[in-house]
Amino acid sequence: MYFAALLARTEDGWEASDTELDDVETLSDLTDLAREASVDEDTVLVLIEQEDAWFGVVRVDGEDDPRIYVSDAAAAARSSYGEILLTDELLGREPGDDVADLDSLDLDGTEDGEPEDADDEEPAVADLAVPHGPVGDSAILDDLGVDEKELRILDAEDALSSIADALGASDVLETVR
Repeated sequence: MYFAALLARTEDGWEASDTELDDVETLSDLTDLAREASVDEDTVLVLIEQEDAWFGVVRVDGEDDPRIYVSDAAAAARSSYGEILLTDELLGREPGDDVADLDSLDLDGTEDGEPEDADDEEPAVADLAVPHGPVGDSAILDDLGVDEKELRILDAEDALSSIADALGASDVLETVR
């Protein structure tokens, strides 16, 4: 079970709307959805949580590239909604890199019959693995009242409520929850 909401900043405060992510397949789709909710190209936050296991924040400011924070990349990677946020750039990989099929690897991490070569330019499986813990821009909400340290220690169970409270948007978020 997941919950997703858009918080759009306006002159009068924050406006919230829940959003269905079933038609969102890429980060670009999600960014477009956020921009549609924007008032005068002001800040829009997409808040996503799944089963109290992880949460994510996508911040879109006008035409700038989206900024992303995910509380637990490994947990999010097991979710189709989390996969939208976990871009190659966010995970520090080159586009097109993929975690190798672990069944075809020997215990030393090489493919069956493949010689071990220190000069091999293919990244190791460990380099491609999704890290446990937070990834992304942990300063994403600094100017909105949630500093980096606070964001990193938020519990996934009540993170979105805590963020909304710091923004002064608790009431509007609860109306769409």
